[in-house]
Amino acid sequence: MRVTNKLFQPLALAVAVASFGALTAHAAPKDPDPSSTAYEGAPSAVEPESARIVRSPGAPDLTDAEFEKAKQIYFQRCAGCHGVLRKGATGKPLTPDITQERGIDYLKAFITYGSPAGMPNWGTSGDLSEDEVELMAKYVMHEPPQPPEYSLADMKATWEVIVPPEKRPKKQLNDLNLKNVFSVTLRDAGQIALIDGDTHEIAKIIDTGYAVHISRMSASGRYLFVIGRDALINMVDLWMEEPDTVAKIKVGMEARSVETSKYKGYEDKFAIAGTYWPPQFVIMDGETLEPKKIVGTRGMTVDTQEYHPEPRVAAIVASHENPEFIVNVKETGKIMLVNYEDLDNMDITSIDAARFLHDGGWDSSMRYFMTAANQSNKIAVVDSKDRNLEALVDVGKIPHPGRGANFVDPEFGPVWATSHLGDQTIQLIGTDPEGHPDSAWKVVRTLDGQGGGSLFIKTHPKSENLYVDTALNPAEAVSQSVAVFDVNNLDAGYEVLPIAEWADVGEGPKRVVQPEYNLAGDEVWFSVWNAKDQKSAIVVVDDKTRKLKKVIKDERLVTPTGKFNVYNTQHDVY
Repeated sequence: MRVTNKLFQPLALAVAVASFGALTAHAAPKDPDPSSTAYEGAPSAVEPESARIVRSPGAPDLTDAEFEKAKQIYFQRCAGCHGVLRKGATGKPLTPDITQERGIDYLKAFITYGSPAGMPNWGTSGDLSEDEVELMAKYVMHEPPQPPEYSLADMKATWEVIVPPEKRPKKQLNDLNLKNVFSVTLRDAGQIALIDGDTHEIAKIIDTGYAVHISRMSASGRYLFVIGRDALINMVDLWMEEPDTVAKIKVGMEARSVETSKYKGYEDKFAIAGTYWPPQFVIMDGETLEPKKIVGTRGMTVDTQEYHPEPRVAAIVASHENPEFIVNVKETGKIMLVNYEDLDNMDITSIDAARFLHDGGWDSSMRYFMTAANQSNKIAVVDSKDRNLEALVDVGKIPHPGRGANFVDPEFGPVWATSHLGDQTIQLIGTDPEGHPDSAWKVVRTLDGQGGGSLFIKTHPKSENLYVDTALNPAEAVSQSVAVFDVNNLDAGYEVLPIAEWADVGEGPKRVVQPEYNLAGDEVWFSVWNAKDQKSAIVVVDDKTRKLKKVIKDERLVTPTGKFNVYNTQHDVY
């Protein structure tokens, strides 16, 4: 029987991202298409979902219930790297022609043990059981289910203004030092924790979408915007007596990026969110999140100039030089300069860069956007003032800088640094074309770190240290620690800080991820990211001494990952 995709219906937040394209049985056509996924059903005393069979030619059969479970795991754990349609980006393509050729034993081993190039060791880490590893190996041998689109009407049906702008406080009503508050992602709880950076205590837990990817601050520093992988945006008012959500909207099925306007005269007027599915971005009212304009990103790739059906929106930053958002379109390799002066006559400049565009941040001057094209092993440099591509810089394997790290190299002047998923290197790119023209837009220094699997690199203008995590390295000793370099003596190599050991949380994968500084730049915080049913923690390190200062433990800290200091996020300090 031929399979069609049931229309998406909103579900609980924790499973919304996994609810794409549920399968339904239709009457068999007269001439069955052998390439389509098959569905079989028969009377049974057990639940119908466990009796129906999902079949793709060449793939092991799965019950409908198994297929749904695998689909949920895939969209929660795998789609971010491999793509909704499994065509690959940061991770390799997982289309059936490839997976069926590799075979189930190969797939099980790869899922279990991971790779130094950044594939997590889902099995040996305990994130997936042996049965779940086998289930996922079978699932990726099937044709990927096609998700539905997501329209303006769909968005508006989820849009809610909980506290209208006119009823919000006129001044800050709480005693928090907002500049030193951290927004901490509690990934598997579907929440964020607001942690007071002065006292190291949790000030508030706020329900959000599933697996918040980033937190971004409004230009004013009042509103916190968070977006979950399920594409739910929460707008949090930090001035309220107890900070809480004042507006929210679901902008798609899967997402990663949100930002607000920062150009002079347009501060906080607009917000923007980019989605992984559908491949599009939406511009919203900056005070209410009312959706105003949706722009699709499907189109031709920059290299082979072939049509791509799933060019996902990755990093978005707000220009300080023009009334524009700078939007990374991952699979096409294009960077879009989206002018928001007139939404009805929108001016979009498309810059050809390289595939697959992912994350990035500003250089220290806030003029140049430095962004990773991770499968091309390049950093693209965009001049936001002149509105063009300044350079494409060859770097190591699968650059993954987060927002990068800015500091002054003792020999080469101002540099921006990236680490890599696919190798152990940390590379420094010169960013001062006027003061150090011979070093500009070149790799001026390559450092060896602990290994591949790095997600974030970080320093601070008041710090002499450069921290590099290796959260996705398959070796526990590497994934549970960080490397730290002295920026004034880079040739001396790195010191290893045993962050997970300091956390003392017991058993589990205990991946150490994302260094983040406090307001003063004298503390750096690390997440010890454990399994959902195990203890996690946040470790605070004294930046000057590199010694343990505090371990923040709380039963509410469920799978903490990203941490975003309000002031540093507001002012792009990294």
